[in-house]
Amino acid sequence: MSDPAGWIVVLNGAPRSGKSSIARVVQDTFDGVWMNLGVDVFARHVTPARYRPGMGLRPGGERPEIEALIPAFFAAFYDSVAAHSRHGLNVVVDVGHHDGFSSPRGVLHDAARRLSGLPAVLVGVRCPDEVIAERRSRDETGSYSLAPDRIRRWQEEVHRPGVYDLEVDTSVMSPEQCAEAVRVRMSGPPLTALAVLASAME
Repeated sequence: MSDPAGWIVVLNGAPRSGKSSIARVVQDTFDGVWMNLGVDVFARHVTPARYRPGMGLRPGGERPEIEALIPAFFAAFYDSVAAHSRHGLNVVVDVGHHDGFSSPRGVLHDAARRLSGLPAVLVGVRCPDEVIAERRSRDETGSYSLAPDRIRRWQEEVHRPGVYDLEVDTSVMSPEQCAEAVRVRMSGPPLTALAVLASAME
């Protein structure tokens, strides 16, 4: 008899919105084994250098040669997430979905379909533009643009269509408070966001 499916917590938001900090709290404090599968790990350590940032490609249609691979990257990523869950492992996913490419790729709806039937909660991680800009200014790698239009573009695209089981604001909530809100939501009313998104693809 196989183990019960593990939980999946999908944290969706713009870069520097606070997803990674929440993911660390989930991994360190929630009961059970929690695997942290995030876009940054795949972009920096799994994706070949010439195709980076891979799934982390920002909105704007700037890299069509990478865009063509985006559906496959996300499909493989979410198949891996689903496989972990089916083996009884819990997974926290740190990601920023968007469809702001030169042509729509439908990655969020496809991801929802791939997680169908598994215990999963979709969390919108929000944060005001000015707070994200301040966080980016402290980034020592210099890998994040501070241009207000790029921050705004991320914010607009990553939260379309805005269907969530839970939303948190990291400008007023600590990572620990956000994680606790996720924990409470997991034991609350039925989780419907991913089912709604999957059905919208049909």
